[in-house]
Amino acid sequence: MKIFFDKVSYSKKPFKLRVDNITLQGSLEKKDYHKVELDGELSGELELICYRCGEQFYKPLKSPLTLTLTDRVVEISDDLDIIEFLDGVIDLDFILNSEVSSIQNYYNLCSNCKSENREFEQEF
Repeated sequence: MKIFFDKVSYSKKPFKLRVDNITLQGSLEKKDYHKVELDGELSGELELICYRCGEQFYKPLKSPLTLTLTDRVVEISDDLDIIEFLDGVIDLDFILNSEVSSIQNYYNLCSNCKSENREFEQEF
């Protein structure tokens, strides 16, 4: 789902996007001329791979998501949750896919490996 940056108003605009088993639902609200706030929640069931045993497992997902979206380059900012859409189009599919990818790339443990008390070596 793509939304033109200029079409977002100063009042909250609700959205709902579902890809596979994951839903991103929330609202977009313009904060100033070049900033839009996304306030939402990721929910659903995510397929993950256990980094210890390599087995696939499903994990329920319910996570709040607050991002600042901008249509210009941000050079210095204390806010790390900024996504730049320099073409003036907010791509909610991109946001959903990048959030899911960051969760999948984390060190995820299945329930069997979580319950084991054996020591293991972890590389950094």
